[in-house]
Amino acid sequence: MADVRDILELDQPLAPEISRETIIGQRKQRPTTTTKMSKRPEGMHREVFALLYNDNKDAPPLFPSDTSNGYKQTKIKLGMRRPRKWEWMPFSNPARDDNAVFYHWRRPSDEPKEYPFAKFNKKADIPTYTDNEYNQYLKSECWSREETDHLMDLAKRFDVRFLIMADRYDSEKYNKRSIEDIKDRYYKISGILGKLNGEKKVYTYDADHERRRKEQLKKLYERTPEQIDEEQFLLGEFKKIEARKKERERKTQDLQKLISQADNQNETPRKTDKKLPKKKIANPSRPSKIDTTHILQAVETAGIKFPDYKNSGVSLRSQRMKLPANVGQKKSKGIEQMLQDMNLELNPTPTEDVCQHFNELRSDMVLLMELKAALGTCEYELQSLRHQYEAVNPGKTLTIPPQLLSNNEQEGNKQLGPEIIDVVGSPGTPSIT
Repeated sequence: MADVRDILELDQPLAPEISRETIIGQRKQRPTTTTKMSKRPEGMHREVFALLYNDNKDAPPLFPSDTSNGYKQTKIKLGMRRPRKWEWMPFSNPARDDNAVFYHWRRPSDEPKEYPFAKFNKKADIPTYTDNEYNQYLKSECWSREETDHLMDLAKRFDVRFLIMADRYDSEKYNKRSIEDIKDRYYKISGILGKLNGEKKVYTYDADHERRRKEQLKKLYERTPEQIDEEQFLLGEFKKIEARKKERERKTQDLQKLISQADNQNETPRKTDKKLPKKKIANPSRPSKIDTTHILQAVETAGIKFPDYKNSGVSLRSQRMKLPANVGQKKSKGIEQMLQDMNLELNPTPTEDVCQHFNELRSDMVLLMELKAALGTCEYELQSLRHQYEAVNPGKTLTIPPQLLSNNEQEGNKQLGPEIIDVVGSPGTPSIT
């Protein structure tokens, strides 16, 4: 307003200017209270002093708490309303059948609710049977009708807790029964009645297996310290034998690798030395002869030798179908391709017969691949000999007997007919420059 009056050249009023402070009033600064820290006496530990006093100089709490001040609220906050009353009121548990009445504190304003812990009273469904069902399906030579009724009554009373049922079993009136006998009779009855009611999944109990298991555990528990030490010693010796066996297998694999490398070097043609005189090299374009002795050796040692897994303890039968490490990637790919062509699974179900026959099949596949490779090498030798003969004797053709040719080679010769292309070159043929 003062600015507006100054612009309009009006006189300023004598009254004080209205501002925010004149309407609301000036804020009163609250006095800051500084808490005086109590000084710890000399010679007293800090932990002991913290138990006696705190920042507010309150007394230490009587019970341990998780707050810094000892209480959730330093001062109690009382309202103007009257506190709600609590009364000692009766209640009953619907899970009980004896109509027992108990008491607890409850507000009268709260509506009566069902006892919350009654929902934890779960009971097992005990099968029941009629006289016709028992006479037709449940009769047994070892169990009478009265003893069977007594067993089912115990199962109903103690919720199929077989240890308590065996303890409460009336051995004076009936025969002494073990836990396995009680379980066997109960599960047979429940299984037969379940099948009659149309249930698909029925639990079966093997009492003989359970008796053997407990007997083995008893023998294992009753071992003497000398027997335990002897077993540990035998296990250590067995581990040493297995380590030596693996070392021998590793050395055998290394030796086989060296032999295969030597065979591969024999297969590759030897390179001619450039420093030798030209007279010693008769026909440089002719392929050198290949020694076929390694072919026979490869055929004899072909196949896969699967290791024998005779380790103690639990082992997977599928380990027997695992290819050894000496089988190369090329052979493994060829085996997979042949299995796919035969519409067979790469990893069939490892039963005893399947493992044996599957390993024999893959070994025969490797033998077949080796035979094909040897056949290809022999055919290459025959063709090279034929070209050498035609190069030395121009105008003549060397006929190879059909017994020495494969089916593919015979079909190729029929398609070519009499036309023969000289890829080696004869001595009288002029060279193209």
